[in-house]
Amino acid sequence: MAAVAIWLTPSLEKKQVFAMEPVVVSRPGLEPADFVLTPLVVEASNTELIDTLAIGGVIRSSLYNALNESGVGVLPPSARHQLAWSLADIFEYKVDMSRDLSEGDKFHVLVERLQKPNGAIIVNKIIGARLALSNGHNPLEAIHFDTHGSSSAQYYDASGMSLRSAFLRAPVTFRRISSIFGARKHPIFGEWRNHTGTDYAAAMGTPVRAIGDGVVVFAGQKGGYGNMIDIRHRNGMVSRYGHMRNFAPGMHTGARVAMGSTIGFVGMTGWANGPHLHFEIRINGVARDPKLALQSRSGDPIPADERSLFQRMRNQTLASLSDARASNIAE
Repeated sequence: MAAVAIWLTPSLEKKQVFAMEPVVVSRPGLEPADFVLTPLVVEASNTELIDTLAIGGVIRSSLYNALNESGVGVLPPSARHQLAWSLADIFEYKVDMSRDLSEGDKFHVLVERLQKPNGAIIVNKIIGARLALSNGHNPLEAIHFDTHGSSSAQYYDASGMSLRSAFLRAPVTFRRISSIFGARKHPIFGEWRNHTGTDYAAAMGTPVRAIGDGVVVFAGQKGGYGNMIDIRHRNGMVSRYGHMRNFAPGMHTGARVAMGSTIGFVGMTGWANGPHLHFEIRINGVARDPKLALQSRSGDPIPADERSLFQRMRNQTLASLSDARASNIAE
């Protein structure tokens, strides 16, 4: 369990408390006093309390389970659940949380916790995060930074490059996969066949999103793929989505789609014995392993005139994450 790093805790304003005379409640024919109410009127505060805490842990089965365990005592269950998916969204251009995470991977996240006047506790925002994968690669880091002129804050790596890239790593937000690229035993035909993509097991009707900007070059039924969409992207790569129940409105050959937009819904059309999405990447007509084909590249850098401010924020954020990591090791 990571140490709690408190950055800012506003003090509560002093409020007046008024004591009132006891109220005697009685009914005709009974004793003069059945019971006595002693009311206390308190002037409530409408101040929201904000502080910052660090949460860290080791992944044993899933990111959600790890965060759910590590956040006990500091966040309610609903906030821990949301934190897991928010963290996945931050790294979705770098990591497919259903495939790239494995047992023993470690995470540390610095969150701004907000307590509302009614007592509800939520995660206001993620200030920074570090994800250390056990595959030997350098840890992935994310720093929250709001650049001037931007409509919303973004997350940048330690070098000041945006984590956003040209492609998402997963075509569905529900990230549970039933099979991976390569040879597998076909669930219907029974024999081993080469599987030219990745299957995402998800509930019927789960929205399917385009992994990048592009143009629809095919939308219709195609053999074992069932309802299928092919999208050609600017670099010539084609992303393919199969077994869909139906397409989103406006999906036809020639339609332009934006990264993250809904193009259809998970189904089990074609050669499928359960609801799932078949996803593959094709380059020059040849199927490629999506994990390798979608290796993300860095996005846009921090503007030059804001780099010094970013570096100060980065140093403070990374120091807090390192303190939390050191505390974990000590424990």
